[in-house]
Amino acid sequence: MQTTPSASANRIRSIVGGSLGNLVEWYDWLSYAVFALYFAKSFFPAGDATAQLLASSGVFAIGFLMRPVGAWLLGVVADRRGRKTALVASVTLMCVGSAIIALTPTYASIGMAAPIVLLIARMLQGLSVGGEFGASATYLAEIAEPERRGYWGSYQYVTMMLGQLIALGVLLLLQHVVLGEAQLDAWGWRIPFAIGALLSIVVYYVRRSIAETPDFLEVRARTQRIGVRDMLRHRRAVVLVFGMAIGSNVAFYTFTSYMQKYLATSAKFTRERASLIVSVATVFFIIAQPLAGALSDRIGRKPLLLWFGVLGSLATVPLMTAIGGTRDPYIAFALVMATLLILCGTTSVSATAKAEMFPPEIRALGVGFPYAISTAIFAGTAEPIALQFKASGHESGFFWYVSACIAVSLIAIWFVPETRWSSHMASGSSRAA
Repeated sequence: MQTTPSASANRIRSIVGGSLGNLVEWYDWLSYAVFALYFAKSFFPAGDATAQLLASSGVFAIGFLMRPVGAWLLGVVADRRGRKTALVASVTLMCVGSAIIALTPTYASIGMAAPIVLLIARMLQGLSVGGEFGASATYLAEIAEPERRGYWGSYQYVTMMLGQLIALGVLLLLQHVVLGEAQLDAWGWRIPFAIGALLSIVVYYVRRSIAETPDFLEVRARTQRIGVRDMLRHRRAVVLVFGMAIGSNVAFYTFTSYMQKYLATSAKFTRERASLIVSVATVFFIIAQPLAGALSDRIGRKPLLLWFGVLGSLATVPLMTAIGGTRDPYIAFALVMATLLILCGTTSVSATAKAEMFPPEIRALGVGFPYAISTAIFAGTAEPIALQFKASGHESGFFWYVSACIAVSLIAIWFVPETRWSSHMASGSSRAA
């Protein structure tokens, strides 16, 4: 049936609402890591700065552990009560968590209550981000036209990386334009969390106005008691989602957040130059997402997933070794871009492919829960493992570890069906939103 201009506009508005919330969620989530250097001393006892950073890192890790819980809770909400309801709940949790961090008095004012409140806020943020992936991946896949599902689904990682860049941009703006180091240390670190809370309020109202997906509306009468037991009836899909996420999680954190540290410590670039290399490469990585997603609408999801699995398994060690050995910023940029283009094979299509593997009544939980468990185990430990290998004098061992994780995902990808033309997606997704 021909899509009317009004229906098309409604669909685009819904897609923007679904993906914009993901951007704000990831901005809030990553602001903690970006500004930890400034607020750690405000929440933990005075003393050694390293101990304070370790304490703040411990709270950051707790957020990762909460992500499977959030994926379970909000996945159940999305499958029982609707994708829209879960998306609204997700951004509400993030808003509350960010507002708490922005407003909580320091350790000097309220003692041990300060780190306890910080921990609670980070737990709320972990619940939010954990539930966001499955709910938003499901929503974007279901609300998009079938022939453009890969393209629109790719905005999952577009908004994720934009959130990271915006968090870094706010830091640079506060450091070099608005405030000085002393003001950032004293109170300026609260600003990014206040911004995040205010943006979350805006997204809350945007998400309240978006349409529910046709897929959920068709099955909602039989989803009232859906839970983990129902998800496990699709064990093969659950195992494949978990396996696919192992390599993509480790590679994502290695080629993005750890890369900046690697360029500075091993390739001996200045911190400013390392940041510039990674930031510019990230911009091109973001641009590549919808291009690769659109390509998957023509040739299928599996060729791109295999691109990541095969090249990631074979090329990670030589690429990372070459990056560590170069002192030329242009060569370093080209090598970093090579790792990101390999990574693009999974980031651009994996969320869509996972959504297409599950029936609508269990889709959000099936996509989000195994992915979140993999994230907690492998993404949260990637950087500590890298640093441990470096400290032991065997840094290249980490590159082999990354390759091995991607190889595990390649095995899973091999058994993933081509979901572009044969999936559990209802044809109703092509109707007006």
